[in-house]
Amino acid sequence: MTEMVYGTVPVRAGEPVLPRWWRTIDKWSLTGVMVLFGIGLLLGLAASVPLAEKNGLEPFYYVTRQAVFGAAAMVAMLVASMMSPDMARRLGVLGFLAAFAALALLPVFGTDFGKGAVRWYSLGFGSFQPSEFLKPGFVILTAWLMAASQEIGGPPGRLYSFALAIVIVFFLALQPDFGQACLVLFAWGVMYFVAGAPFVLLTVIAGLVVAGGIFAYDASEHFARRIDGFLAADIDPRTQIGYATNAIQEGGIFGVGVGEGTVKWSLPDAHTDFIIAVAAEEYGLVLVLFILALYAVITARSLFRLMSERDPFIRLAGTGLACTFGVQALINMGVAVRLLPAKGMTLPFVSYGGSSVIASGIAMGMLLAFTRMRPQGRIEDYIIKRGR
Repeated sequence: MTEMVYGTVPVRAGEPVLPRWWRTIDKWSLTGVMVLFGIGLLLGLAASVPLAEKNGLEPFYYVTRQAVFGAAAMVAMLVASMMSPDMARRLGVLGFLAAFAALALLPVFGTDFGKGAVRWYSLGFGSFQPSEFLKPGFVILTAWLMAASQEIGGPPGRLYSFALAIVIVFFLALQPDFGQACLVLFAWGVMYFVAGAPFVLLTVIAGLVVAGGIFAYDASEHFARRIDGFLAADIDPRTQIGYATNAIQEGGIFGVGVGEGTVKWSLPDAHTDFIIAVAAEEYGLVLVLFILALYAVITARSLFRLMSERDPFIRLAGTGLACTFGVQALINMGVAVRLLPAKGMTLPFVSYGGSSVIASGIAMGMLLAFTRMRPQGRIEDYIIKRGR
């Protein structure tokens, strides 16, 4: 009965690493990620060519770089997916410490590349965005703290993780990057809820977040401008939202045809934040729904497999990674159709960006590691262990 409920798998003595990995991995999610990356390269062939010509580069300069970044991301994902949960936890915590140090030093050594937000380090041959790598590390560390707080005599991990989240949000707000700040708070809230937080407390925290948003609206012209643009009755057709909305409308169900779209010539971020507008215009609603389905399948399957997991750390970390992955995709597409204010957030594995795709590969690799089917032992053994 225990095996039926908790999905245990038999241990095969002496089984090689690769066959065991292939037998226990979530093949649907793994395939879905690779298909998303393939779609990103396909859309990049159309979306990035105008920008390359504008910058005096080879027509497929950005596509080639994305292929290199993506190859590194796929390797990182596969390697991370083979890790044990303990190894993933150790590397996640170390990665968080490095990314947090880089985030804290951004005001001193960072650059904005003329975009008004200091989010990157210039490396000469490219750039590095610490917040992308901070998110998976933050999820891992928060899950570890919350899981430790459930042990008898454990530390107040929930309080520590909340304080950590507030510190991170503060540094992100300095850039400013309110989109990533919201994503960090969302990840913490989801894990806190799964860890057993009372709904009333979550409601109070949500109220504090709203109050923080009001304060940011009054204190930040950048934030206020985006909110005002979102709430305006009419869309300025010369803005990025205006171009994206028009492209989605023009695409219809089946699109205007491969290479026939025009939005890529108007949107400076067509290959990053608004790549879904390129997909909608050239390939229509059909491709957009297919992309939505891929994100939904990966997120839902991961959460479903985590339901059978008894280890609190694995359950919390996997839930945080899966929900962050799905919500980031929803935010990106929600901005393009004006359901959400503009946030400058990439579409995982589809948008162009070295930091984004490599960090997404690491995060997805850890999620695949946590959702692998593994022997869980007898439930009474686990209860006795927890009681010691």
